[in-house]
Amino acid sequence: MGREAVGLIETRGFVGGVEAADAMCKAARVRLVRYEVTRDALVTVVVRGPLADVEAAVAAGARSSGRVGTLLTQHVIPAPDPQLEDVPLGPGLVSAVPGTADL
Repeated sequence: MGREAVGLIETRGFVGGVEAADAMCKAARVRLVRYEVTRDALVTVVVRGPLADVEAAVAAGARSSGRVGTLLTQHVIPAPDPQLEDVPLGPGLVSAVPGTADL
């Protein structure tokens, strides 16, 4: 299997991040592989899939998150370097940062 594209959206606020993830997963055939909540309520949502699907998902997620929160940035990496597979972009890493439940 070839490398899959990576789509990222960063929002300020958890609601906008959840809205983005929901829209991304509904808009195209992508997998939600990670979300991360950091200080100052920054939420990053990461999806993987075929390039065209990831592009469509990121566009939908950006539109949707901007309606209920603050969209900070969006980005698509068409063919990430294989070294990134062992970093936070690897499959099956849907998680939140430990210790951020009180944000």
